[in-house]
Amino acid sequence: MSNQDKINKLIDLRAEAKLGGGEKRIEAQHKKGKFTSRERIEMLLDEGSFEEFDMFVTHRCTNFGMEKKKFLGDGVVTGRGTIDGRTVFVFSQDFTVFGGSLSETFAQKICKVMDMAMKAGAPVIGINDSGGARIQEGVTSLAGYAEIFERNILASGVIPQISAIFGPCAGGAVYSPALTDFVMMTEENSYMFVTGPKVVKTVTGEDISIDDLGGGKVHAQKSGVAHFLVEDEDEGILLIRKLLEYLPQNNLEEPPITECHDPIDRLEDALNEIIPDNPNQPYDVKDVIHAIVDVGEFLEVHRNYAKNIVTGFAKFDGQPVGIVANQPNYLAGVLDVDASRKAARFVRFLDAFNIPIITLVDVPGFLPGSGQEYAGIIIHGAKLMFAYGEATVPKITVTLRKSYGGAHDVMSCKQLRGDLNYAWPSAEIAVMGASGAVEVLHGRKLAEITDPEERAAYVQKHEDEYKANFANPYQAASYGYIDDVIEPRNTRFRIVRGLQALGTKKLTNPPKKHSNIPL
Repeated sequence: MSNQDKINKLIDLRAEAKLGGGEKRIEAQHKKGKFTSRERIEMLLDEGSFEEFDMFVTHRCTNFGMEKKKFLGDGVVTGRGTIDGRTVFVFSQDFTVFGGSLSETFAQKICKVMDMAMKAGAPVIGINDSGGARIQEGVTSLAGYAEIFERNILASGVIPQISAIFGPCAGGAVYSPALTDFVMMTEENSYMFVTGPKVVKTVTGEDISIDDLGGGKVHAQKSGVAHFLVEDEDEGILLIRKLLEYLPQNNLEEPPITECHDPIDRLEDALNEIIPDNPNQPYDVKDVIHAIVDVGEFLEVHRNYAKNIVTGFAKFDGQPVGIVANQPNYLAGVLDVDASRKAARFVRFLDAFNIPIITLVDVPGFLPGSGQEYAGIIIHGAKLMFAYGEATVPKITVTLRKSYGGAHDVMSCKQLRGDLNYAWPSAEIAVMGASGAVEVLHGRKLAEITDPEERAAYVQKHEDEYKANFANPYQAASYGYIDDVIEPRNTRFRIVRGLQALGTKKLTNPPKKHSNIPL
């Protein structure tokens, strides 16, 4: 065989590998409204930047006649490329080959690309579209999953890990995305569950559809498994590219700073009027966020889950930050189990990857009731407190209105090593609201007053007294717990200046193997 014949053979093998499971299966994939594994990679990466690994790998299974059915690449496409010129590593599962099911060699390909990402210190992006373990391979398939899980665990907090669920992801396969930093699902074609509807029906008798059990909307709104819910794969891939703009390559690097043409001293007069005179009236904290960040751009994380707290990425003078903000527009911004868990995970991600934390506070307290207590609000609230107290990145807190009780402590207070703690003149920093405080402080006297009018007058007098003392930021400022009371319209400038001052911050936690966060 001549050299040219050998080259021609290589070209033919490459063409065969790129067809995956063949034209018919590719056509079936397209009919479902889904792209193929290679099309997804081409859409995700900069044009011409993809370098594929392990194109010629095939499975080693000889059971059930599998030795007669082999496909080059064995159901997953792996390699590296760039996004906006920055190196990333990627694997994309191919549903056209054995339904994207995971074999021993399939797992080894993913493990290899994850090992390379760790060595290079670059993000890894996994696109999931798989029927689960390859049953014909038995325990070697399960071992393959565990090898991947171990790498997810070791990579956690070292390199960003992003999972896009663009098809089925069931059984043990769900735990790899769950171990990564961000999970994205589509509204129509993606689903995740540990056990499918048929098993659920057999074991529990519950009759439930795939979408109601583990569809994108379920995990975005109810379980919180999905951080992002997108309409389709096109939107999802654009969102991954956007997300990476805020992230460093690894935990030893700073996030990328971009040029900003939005003036740092831009005044937002509307902020001086945004807090209602009635302390029980809501407003949308996202209006505050959009007003103060660069060009009003905010990439929200977990938008549909635990809406009483808002989390997401933005920039101040081109510097990426993470924002955590209580949302008075939903459940009055109260902290509950889901909100605490959502915010705690986000804060720990930001701290792991050197991203400053901006906290906007308007919290009336923790949600009371047996439902919350039985669900472990003590433990979940402690997660958020732990996350803030553990974080060593720059932390700037702005109290907009209410900051009551234990929730005040949890929301990045000065004693949890908040670097700069500002407050608007509308801030109310106290153990509790005025009406509750009067009930506690004057309960005995109130019990003695039988006349309704006299009682109302007494309550009003002491509520006014309490508000005069505590429904403002100045007592906290007198102790140095608030560094400055600022004009709302000047918030953007003060945050930018604070970030500049904290750019050289150095803080380390005591040496330890790892912390024992209240899980």
